This record gives sequence, structure tokens and C-alpha cells, in this order.
Amino acid sequence: MTTSSTTNSPYPARTEKLPRNLDQVDAAWLTRTLNNKYPGIVVEDMKVIEVRNGHTTKMRVELELNDIGKKAGIPKQVCLKSNWSDGFDSGDICALEARFYFYIRDALGVPAPIAYYADWDDDGSGQGVVMMEDLVSIGGVFGHSTQHIGVDGVARGLEGLAILHGNWWGSPELDRHSWIQTSMVAHVDISQLEFLWRFIELNLNKPEYDKLAPQWMKEDRSRFAQLFNKLIAYEQAQTGPRGVVHGDSHLGNSYLRPDGNRIWIDWQLVRKGRPWRDVTYFMLGSLTVDERRQNERELLKHYREHLVATGAKDVLTLDQIWEEYRRWPAYGMQSWASNQDEWGQIGLPMVERFFKAAEDLDTYNLLMKS
Repeated sequence: MTTSSTTNSPYPARTEKLPRNLDQVDAAWLTRTLNNKYPGIVVEDMKVIEVRNGHTTKMRVELELNDIGKKAGIPKQVCLKSNWSDGFDSGDICALEARFYFYIRDALGVPAPIAYYADWDDDGSGQGVVMMEDLVSIGGVFGHSTQHIGVDGVARGLEGLAILHGNWWGSPELDRHSWIQTSMVAHVDISQLEFLWRFIELNLNKPEYDKLAPQWMKEDRSRFAQLFNKLIAYEQAQTGPRGVVHGDSHLGNSYLRPDGNRIWIDWQLVRKGRPWRDVTYFMLGSLTVDERRQNERELLKHYREHLVATGAKDVLTLDQIWEEYRRWPAYGMQSWASNQDEWGQIGLPMVERFFKAAEDLDTYNLLMKS
């Protein structure tokens, strides 16, 4: 597959816009669409198993395919992912995820679901669609913020992240893909605290959240925004090798295959950047406070060893990585302080983990003095 920097539709012959409503998604539409990649394929029947609507739509379906579809290796059950949530504007995240699967997933050997088709509209709408393996049907376990995977589970997850970060470490391939935005430069990254501030205040007004807030935040909540802006400014000033980063690597965006390998799902914030955003976000959110205090340095050493094993050059020393790690709790603080439990993940335990880590690592003073 070509690694072009183009952001145009990957199938120029397709003139029909991707659907925006669920009632347009049927066997006939899927047949027309898949023919762009699999000429002669016919979806003879499509049975809907489950539909989940949120920021995006996930539709699990059972397909009856003709021989061309079967020979292509498309399984009977797949998951279609797009924005078919009526009235919900998901920005460009569906197109971004589709580009990830079209351009990067196979080229990088990324620990991600298998995709059989990925496509997007090039009209600025941000609409995209991915047809991927149905993870529910293969018997693994979806991650969740409340799940306990232990130190060994985190170590294995870090090994997968090292592969992701290392395979295009410092590679010119990154810049050939102009659609990949830079971590902590992308508008979504730098504006999310401001955008979600009303949710942060809703949580901080609750006694159980207020109890976890550090004293500097209780005295003046505007310092929270100052802290996050300091992290943004610090990261934007950094140089050195970059790789592909997931951008939202909390446990709830992962899936444990039956063979024990953890893969990453929801590639809607994929970025090019330094890896400490992913590493810190995953580690701090997946370990209990005591586990993190007892094992964090050893886990960072473990990650570094696996990153170097990919062939990555000019990797920071362990002491340098530790200083990066001390800064990045600020990212998880703003992400989880805004979480509303009805969105699907439970926020309070995560807030405790990130706030405690920031206190232990003196994140506030380190960033504010930088």
C-alpha cells in the first residue's frame, strides 16, 4: 500500500458520499462501497447484531458474502465504525481513524484490530468508515478504567507501545503523512481543557473529587489551566526523534486478545510525537497508587529496553525519561477530571491515581518553573 501524504479519498472512483444516517447503511450500500477494494464482491445479506452510539457509532453485523468476499478473507462477523449518531458532530476523528487504518496499521505492524476496509470523504466533513474485525466475537476482554491488570499486565502493554513508537522512530515517513497531526500542537490536544472545563468544575464541586484535589488547585482552580498550558508549551519546545503515538492510551481503549496480547483501539487521536504522553497515560491509569510507587522506575526501564530493541536511536536515558514522566501526569489530570461516568468509564479512581502521581512527582512545581 502506498504511503502517500495525500489526504484525498483513497478510492477516487467512489462518487457517492459516505452515509451520515444509520438507515442508509444496508447490504446494498456495503456492496457498492466494498467494490472499491474488492471488485465483484456482493454482500448477499447483512444482519445487525448490535449498534452502539456515542462519539462514534459501532455497528456489529453478520454478513453473507459471495465467493469473492469469502476468498478475500472477510469474516462472517465484522464491526462497522463511523459517525452515524444523529445530530452529533464528531469533528474529523472518523476520517482520521480511517486514514490510520488505510495508511499505517499494516505498514507499521501496529498492535491494533485488523481492518478489511477503510475510507473517508475528502470534502472537509470529517466523515470516515472502517470495517474491522468484530472483537466481541473472538472472545477477548475489552479494557476498562476499573479493570486491574497488575504490574505484569502493564509491562506487557508497554512492550506493545514500544513497538508502536519505535517502528517509525525518527523516520521521514512521519512527515510524508501530512494528515498526522503533531502531539500537543493539534487543536484538539491543546484546547481540550478549555472545551471540557464545565465538566471539570462539575466534578470538582463534588466532595469526593474535592478531597483528592491538591491544595494549589483548591486555592485557585485557574492554576489547573496554567499547569496544562505549561505542559503544552514545554512539549512544543522539545526536539529530538518522534514516532507514532496513540494519543489516548488509557486502559479503556485497549483490548486483550485471547492469546494474551494487548491491542489498542479507538485510533481517533493518533499523532506523531514523543512517546511520554502514551507511556505515562497508560501507566498511571492502569496501576494502583501503591503499585505505581513501587514499580514505576522499573517499568520505565522495561519500556526503554523494548523501545531500543526496535532499533530506535537517540533514546533518552532512564534519568531523562524520569524527568519527562514527572511532567506528564498533568495530561491525565485534565482528561480524567472532566470524565462523566455516563460516558462509559469510571473517573474517580483515575482522578485519584493521576492526582496522587502529580503530588508524588512534584509535577506542579516542575512544570510551573519550566
